[in-house]
Amino acid sequence: MSFNKQELRQRAETRVFSEFRKATGATVTAEELIVKNNQTLLFESQRSTEFEFDIFLSHSSEDAETVLGILEKLEGYGYRVYIDWINDSSLDKRYVNQKNIDILRARMRQSKCLLFATTESYYKSVWMPWELGFMDGEKGLAAILPLFDKPETASDNYKGQEYLGSYPYCVEAQGQTTTKNFLWICETHDTYIRFDKWLNGDKPYSRK
Repeated sequence: MSFNKQELRQRAETRVFSEFRKATGATVTAEELIVKNNQTLLFESQRSTEFEFDIFLSHSSEDAETVLGILEKLEGYGYRVYIDWINDSSLDKRYVNQKNIDILRARMRQSKCLLFATTESYYKSVWMPWELGFMDGEKGLAAILPLFDKPETASDNYKGQEYLGSYPYCVEAQGQTTTKNFLWICETHDTYIRFDKWLNGDKPYSRK
C-alpha cells in the first residue's frame, strides 16, 4: 500500500543501475550518476523530445536513488514522467536564475500534473515549493506523493504538515473489486478518485 522508500531504492538498484552497469561496467551510486553526468549514457532515450508529459515530478535531487525508483514505478503504470536532471541534463538547479525558471515553467506547462515527492531532503529545496505553487495556479492539478520509510509504515491516510496539508495526495492501492493496484488521488481516507480520472479533470468524491 502506497510508496515506501525501501522498495523504491530496491527498484532503482535492481533495474536502473543493473542496466547502467551492463552498459558501462561501472559501479556507481545514484548521486555519483548525477555528479559525473553519467546519466547521459543511461537516459539518452529519455531526453525531452516529447512535448507532453503526464507527470512533472517535483523532488530533491539529493535523493536521486529514491527518485529513480519512483520513476521506474510510475513508468510501470504507463505514465510519461519529467525529471529535470534526466530530461534536461544541462539544467543546474543549484542556481536560481531566469534561464532555469523559464525551462521549468515550460516543462510544467508541457505536463498534465505535478507530483511533489516527500523525499528526505524536500524541505531543503528552494525549488519544490515554487514548482508546487506554480503548477497549482497554472493547471490546478498538483498533489503530494507521500513516501514512507518501510512497507509496514505505508498508509493510504496521509496528513501533510503546513502548506502540504492543503493539497490532495497520491497513493498506490488495490481497487475495491480487484487485487490489481492503481494510483489514487485522495483528499482524505474516504474521499478519493483514480489517478487517471483525476488527470482528465474529475474530482475526488466521498465513499462514505
